[in-house]
Amino acid sequence: MAKKSRKQQSGGTPATVALTAAGVAYTVHAYDHDPAHPSYGEEAAEAMGVSPDRVFKTLVAEVDGALTVAVVPVAGQLDLKALAAAVGGKRAAMADPALAERTTGYVRGGISPLGQRKRLPTVLDASASDHVTICVSAGRRGLEVELSPGDLTELTHAVLAPIGRA
Repeated sequence: MAKKSRKQQSGGTPATVALTAAGVAYTVHAYDHDPAHPSYGEEAAEAMGVSPDRVFKTLVAEVDGALTVAVVPVAGQLDLKALAAAVGGKRAAMADPALAERTTGYVRGGISPLGQRKRLPTVLDASASDHVTICVSAGRRGLEVELSPGDLTELTHAVLAPIGRA
């Protein structure tokens, strides 16, 4: 996996800067984003030629009124009840997109679980551990970062739980 130079780090996203600062091995995958594509995650998987079960989308939900990050495969959906249970909550609903953007510092379709403006509780779908590496947004549309699920879990202090469904 590629190690980034200082010049690349200074021009990176908050996500890649955080990865570099942590000394984590990662690879950046850039592709031309098509605004007309119906799914950011599926577009990323297709553009990179990676199985959709290895490309994970970052979603922001409210669990009992508190913002929480859910990272699930793009091939499936988030199970809101399972997310609530994973963080000891009762109810979960998708967060207002504008609030998610303000809180994380990223735009929809480019929200990364890494380098967020405010650290939020994070839950990573347990299926991530089935793979040596997974891809998540690197902080903008058309840019993904590939890293080990263990490194992602450690850097985000994520809980691993079965929160995705087909």
